[in-house]
Amino acid sequence: MPSKSYDVVVVGAGNAALCAALSALENGASVLVLECAPEDQSGGNSRFTAGAIRFAYRGVEDLREVIPDLTEDEIANTDFGTYDEDQFFDDMFRVTQYRSDPDLCEVLVRQSFATMKWMRAQGVRFVPIYGRQAFKVDGKFKFWGGLTVETVGGGPGLVEMLTNSALKAGAEIRYESRALSLITDGCGVQGVKIRHDGALEDIPAKAVVLAAGGFQANVEMRTRYLGPGWDLAKVRGTPYNTGDGIRMALEIGASTAGNWSGCHAVGWELNAPEFGDLAVGDNFQKHSYPFGLIVNARGERFVDEGADFRNYTYAKYGAEVLAQPGHFAWQIFDAKVTHLLRDEYRIRQVTKASADTLEGLAAKLEGVDGDGFLRTIKEYNGAVKTNVAFNPNVLDGRGTEGLALPKSNWANTIDEPPFEAYAITCGITFTFGGLRIDADARVQSTDYRPIPGLFAAGELVGGVFFHNYPGGAGLINGAVFGKVAGSSAADYVKSA
Repeated sequence: MPSKSYDVVVVGAGNAALCAALSALENGASVLVLECAPEDQSGGNSRFTAGAIRFAYRGVEDLREVIPDLTEDEIANTDFGTYDEDQFFDDMFRVTQYRSDPDLCEVLVRQSFATMKWMRAQGVRFVPIYGRQAFKVDGKFKFWGGLTVETVGGGPGLVEMLTNSALKAGAEIRYESRALSLITDGCGVQGVKIRHDGALEDIPAKAVVLAAGGFQANVEMRTRYLGPGWDLAKVRGTPYNTGDGIRMALEIGASTAGNWSGCHAVGWELNAPEFGDLAVGDNFQKHSYPFGLIVNARGERFVDEGADFRNYTYAKYGAEVLAQPGHFAWQIFDAKVTHLLRDEYRIRQVTKASADTLEGLAAKLEGVDGDGFLRTIKEYNGAVKTNVAFNPNVLDGRGTEGLALPKSNWANTIDEPPFEAYAITCGITFTFGGLRIDADARVQSTDYRPIPGLFAAGELVGGVFFHNYPGGAGLINGAVFGKVAGSSAADYVKSA
């Protein structure tokens, strides 16, 4: 019996994929979503995120369109600031060292606010990120770094809301159905070959949207493209993002784009499991390092912990940790700042050392040269500009002077007990290299022409992020291009 035919098949069931499905559905297409994971692990990396999402907004009135239940008390007691399109563009080009594809970046930034409103209309609910992106100053919360909003229920909540909306709109979703290859006549795409319950099946379709994530969970591809040592990184999210969508497209002549040797990677609990743990979620991350120091096995600092706001540095510092001897580091804090540590430092699954003296702490830092550590602390303490006021909400300029490696902001002497230290390694989030698409999310061939019937969105698209990324840009990238890919696929079906 031949398989049912669909207008659009979406490969993947995370944020980008489900936005593509919803967009195709509202443009009149019939849609099948294919997810290789079981239902309780569906959603790709989206399920493992904390749900922070970056977009351009001009002020609180724009935020009210995204968060209609924002209360008057919240507005009165919060400085939400602004984050306009120019600021978003500046951040994108600055952190990617001006390598982000200008056409794709234009779509991302210009459509970010409209996409947030569209997601809200699709049933996705948002709230301000008070717990992780705002500090209270003079009785008023102040947001910083252009990141203000997260999804209700974090990543699991996002996946649940998008899944429910897609089902309600008429999508079919098949779990434990792994896409193996694209069906093609040599010119365009006519469907997907899958494996389900140990059997192969051809799914005919007029268009296919690939949104199956990057290759971060594929040890062999990580080592081949990112380089030696990357086989030792922990995977922050799903074990199912193994680059299948990229591979399938390359097999039929798709062009590659972007930073194939680069990725989003963070400081991650040293003894975390190989892949993400949904029970712990994003709490293996350790992102309060701007208020302390990070030292390696030699007891030496190796990054400027205060170079910028956390959400502009955390995605590149994981690679710096991986490059250290033994692929680990320790984050160091004293009592002056421990009240500022994020909730992730208070979970049970941490590798932590504490002591009432620096000498005592040095003895507990497993794998670290204690003499080197104490020398680093002494040199650092003597270099802090104590005459500059400490302010965690701004780039306060309270740095160091005279050190070969400065700390540019939020520098406090490490001298008030008790002292705390947390062991980290590298946790990879997603890879930056992938498929080449145009502004309509059409996958390009190696002849730099659209492959008829093939579209892509999310982590498996290359060209948006290079070297680094602004926090929260991954989810909005997936949502914007998912929406574009779905509507483009539906338009293609109508014209075919």
